[in-house]
Amino acid sequence: MKNRLKVLRAERDWSQAELAGRLDVSRQAVNAIETGKYDPSLPLAFRIGRLFQMPIEDIFHDDTGNSHDA
Repeated sequence: MKNRLKVLRAERDWSQAELAGRLDVSRQAVNAIETGKYDPSLPLAFRIGRLFQMPIEDIFHDDTGNSHDA
């Protein structure tokens, strides 16, 4: 899964540690999500969406190229 987390964080001039603190996760978790090595849990994805005041679909997207809109 690809995401815009690094860009959104940079736009606010937050370090990975600052973002991690706001989300109550480790800096390593933020790094792993940003680099695509880890997909966040659904509750964490919603916390990220609330923090950035965006729908999670605007932050995270499928990188397979398949679109399955219902």
